Amino acid sequence: MTNEPKSSSPSRRDALVVLVALVFPTLITWVYFVLLADHSPGVQQAAYGVSKVLQFGFPLFWVVVICRERVRLSWPNRAGLAEGAVFGAVVFTAILLLYHFWLEPGGYLDKAAEEVRGKVAGFGLDSVAKYAALGIFYSLFHSLLEEYYWRWFVFGQLRRLIPLWAAVVVSSLGFMAHHVLVLGAYFGGFSLATVFFSLCVAVGGLFWAWLYHRSRSLYGPWLSHMLVDAAIFTLGYFLSQAIFLPNGG
Repeated sequence: MTNEPKSSSPSRRDALVVLVALVFPTLITWVYFVLLADHSPGVQQAAYGVSKVLQFGFPLFWVVVICRERVRLSWPNRAGLAEGAVFGAVVFTAILLLYHFWLEPGGYLDKAAEEVRGKVAGFGLDSVAKYAALGIFYSLFHSLLEEYYWRWFVFGQLRRLIPLWAAVVVSSLGFMAHHVLVLGAYFGGFSLATVFFSLCVAVGGLFWAWLYHRSRSLYGPWLSHMLVDAAIFTLGYFLSQAIFLPNGG
């Protein structure tokens, strides 16, 4: 997915739009994940749904309607797919190895497990089938939407404003920021685990921005992101599986 470059130089309006795009996901995550944490699941889900429609609808509206640019769908790049698959597979394996041989035996996920079970139960995911359906949706579709938002739009717009590697770093820090709030809720504020896993998210963002620029296609980053999300939902299942058992295990 690419868009034709603008004929005119970037303006302050363009810089403001990118700034808003960088901050908006963190703001909406704070609203539905922190501010509304004590409200009913229906309220949280409604806030989540509205915010996601706004977040993922805005880039196309801005590029196509406001800037009147042409968007083209690019073909998969074989090298990009291979590099994305390798990175995703390595991270998938690393997450499960860390869980089984370090995090779980050391009790580092005890607090996170309580929070995950609370969130899963709060969203009515009371069976393996429901949890698997959510995991498949996030791994397949939400990962694509995030790549479209963060790599195609945010990183793509930043490339027009600042040097390439600065755009890679800034877009990746923006991608990391809203994950800090989620990780902080599970692991406790700015704990060592929160900082460590947040930096891991930033590294993923760095790689996916670089891969998108290198391959000029979202397919490689999407495949890689898909595998990482699948690993995260697998880990979430290990932490919350007790609630799927008869009488809560």
